[in-house]
Amino acid sequence: MNPFSLPSGADAYIRENMDELKELLKTLTLIPSPSNQERERALFCKQWLEAQGCHGAYIDGANNLVYPYKCGPDKQVVAFLAHTDTVFPDQTITWKQDGDRVTAMGVGDDTAGVAVLLMIARYVTQQDCDSPYGLLFVANAGEEGLGNLKGSRQIVKDFGHRMYNFIGFDGGMPHCQIGSVGSHRYEVTVRTEGGHSYGDFGNRNAIHYAASLIECLYDMKAPQEAKTTYNVGMISGGISVNTIANECRFMYEFRSADRNCLQKMEKMFLGVVDAYRNMDIGVQVDVLAVRPCRGDVDEAEQQKLLDRCLACIRRYHQEDNIWMDTNSTDANIPWSEGIPSTTIGVIRCGKAHTRDEWADLSSLDEGMHIAMSLVLSYTSACGR
Repeated sequence: MNPFSLPSGADAYIRENMDELKELLKTLTLIPSPSNQERERALFCKQWLEAQGCHGAYIDGANNLVYPYKCGPDKQVVAFLAHTDTVFPDQTITWKQDGDRVTAMGVGDDTAGVAVLLMIARYVTQQDCDSPYGLLFVANAGEEGLGNLKGSRQIVKDFGHRMYNFIGFDGGMPHCQIGSVGSHRYEVTVRTEGGHSYGDFGNRNAIHYAASLIECLYDMKAPQEAKTTYNVGMISGGISVNTIANECRFMYEFRSADRNCLQKMEKMFLGVVDAYRNMDIGVQVDVLAVRPCRGDVDEAEQQKLLDRCLACIRRYHQEDNIWMDTNSTDANIPWSEGIPSTTIGVIRCGKAHTRDEWADLSSLDEGMHIAMSLVLSYTSACGR
């Protein structure tokens, strides 16, 4: 038997429970879960697991739903994660379905991953699977935006010292992440004396100096050793049209897959800030989020993990169109700590981070087979 082929029991489980998986995906999607407000979805996941006989699940201080399966203190663990948070602040989610195509915010990124994770955790538990590793199933918080990977950070803090592999179910299918993009995000506040637009004309305007500072940031040449980007994404300030603004704020970020490039960008950014401070302009810099990129990982062990993932994908995905991407995901944190890591997709989807996000429910069969075969590849006996 192909080592990445599913046993007949697991194949039957997927086939017989596909309708339940789709209904679970819908239920989860309709629970609002903006970054830093994931607790309701985490509670649902915990209650669902308990109702399926998966005892010992808990919610940690980062609002992660954690289900440690046979994770004795002397065992290495393999962590499987899917993030519960979405980029959308909405407290009402709509589900529009036309055949197998669903349009709903967050359905593919990453609610489908959470639904697949829960269904696999139930199967492993019901089959009483044996494994030389502890299997750690986590519906984690804080992957998106200013969630700042808080859930992944907490899991690595708690289990990283004995983590063998880290695998996220996230993103479209078929893909396998091979590198991580780090980022630094800041809120910059520029302050001047301001005043009345007529009576105090000549006083310095914070909007003017913020705009000038932004122009300087955009005049910087990014390092060329690896793809490095920067962006000002939000700006606000001022009180009225006839007021010289005394305060203006903007959000700035830079990204790269190379640590040295990130360090160079930070040095250039802070150099520009210091230049404006030396002109007696008040500039306050607040760090919003820092996502590390890949650290020193054992290349042989990392390749072994990628080979395992690709073998599982190719076993159930017959086309030769797997994309190998470098991205910013929960895997950034374990990678930065030297833990072999990746993420793979479990559903065909598109337009992530938009209100037109869609997913193809018919692809869940393939996604479940890939994810299940990957999890069971770490077991020694499970429903065979």
